[in-house]
Amino acid sequence: MPVTSPPHGAPRRWSALAGLATGLFFTMAPWFSAAALLPQLRELWTLTDVASAWLTLAVQLGFVLGAVLSAALNLADRVTPQRLILAGGLLAAASNLGLLFASGLVPATLLRALTGAALALVYPSALKAMSAWFVTGRGVALGVMVGGLTLGSALPHLINGFGGANWRVVIVTTSLLAALGGLIAARVEEGPYRFPAATFQPAQAWKMLSGRGMRLATLGYLGHMWELYAMWAWFAAFFSQVLAGPADPGHREAAFATFAVIGIGALGCALGGVLGDRWGRTRLVILALACSGGCALALAGLLLLGASPTVLLAVSLIWGFWIIADSAQFSAITSEISDSAYVGTALTAQLGLGYTLTAVSIALVPILVRLSGWPATFVLLALGPVVGIFAIRLLSGLPEATRTAGGRG
Repeated sequence: MPVTSPPHGAPRRWSALAGLATGLFFTMAPWFSAAALLPQLRELWTLTDVASAWLTLAVQLGFVLGAVLSAALNLADRVTPQRLILAGGLLAAASNLGLLFASGLVPATLLRALTGAALALVYPSALKAMSAWFVTGRGVALGVMVGGLTLGSALPHLINGFGGANWRVVIVTTSLLAALGGLIAARVEEGPYRFPAATFQPAQAWKMLSGRGMRLATLGYLGHMWELYAMWAWFAAFFSQVLAGPADPGHREAAFATFAVIGIGALGCALGGVLGDRWGRTRLVILALACSGGCALALAGLLLLGASPTVLLAVSLIWGFWIIADSAQFSAITSEISDSAYVGTALTAQLGLGYTLTAVSIALVPILVRLSGWPATFVLLALGPVVGIFAIRLLSGLPEATRTAGGRG
């Protein structure tokens, strides 16, 4: 467990949270910079559907590689989180900026993978840094942090909407924001609830998943991730098809709609944090999974009925709100039931598994859309929440003593 601190909470914890959340918001801006620009990049480099999918997948796969290496080296538990965030932010900024000089798909894909690997240093480190400031109210604090990530992920679509076809504006802006985010987070001091120092133990990356509670929490997280990033990565393409051609020639309306659908998730994260602390994390997770999966099925039905873009957008906004509302609570569960000396490693390993699965779902979406259309695709995405609900219901039924990691369950 973290060291004992004052019972009424750490002084300056809210200012620390603001600094870390702002840093995460800015640093994650490059994540979807290429996805937001796919219509422009397809024309620039004459990309096929498969090539476009690889450009989107590269960030996910790069994140997985970075997470695996970080977890194996216990970086998140051996290096100060703020230093890792700064390093990741600067590296993400440089690799994202490199797209300005890329001559085609291969160098662009490598740069996107490097961007993802850099961000693997940022996300779990930011969550651990925040946890050192909060014991009570950790669900709310994590909700604010993931809300920052959500807005940062949506930001390229907003910039693209204002910037029109000038894709270079999006790249430069998101790169500058990533560097600024790393610098902001680096100025936040370490919290008083510091976790014990860790020694180099590569096996800890997978030992963390040996407890039954951690396995179920991770399975629930995988169900959540199956749906989340596929929706985030392809919603702009989906809504561009809904608006089709002359209705949105510059893809600007689709860009603004995508920003709204992803960005509204920040409010979902905030509500999820409040309800997670008040109701219990597993209860909130089940509610969020049920709502997001239900919205995916509703969209499939509405498309078959020929609903208007306005109706589809309204349901999509509800989907965007709930699809991320539970994300922070999975991290909170992990931080509370894993070995306290290796919280960073546990978070990184769990995130690595989750992002590995997102690569599969992201790759499947364009294939399924081409073969069966968007309704069948939304039904497939809804399977993730079904699996997640099953796992979290089992987790909620476990005695407290059998939830911990490290083989004690």
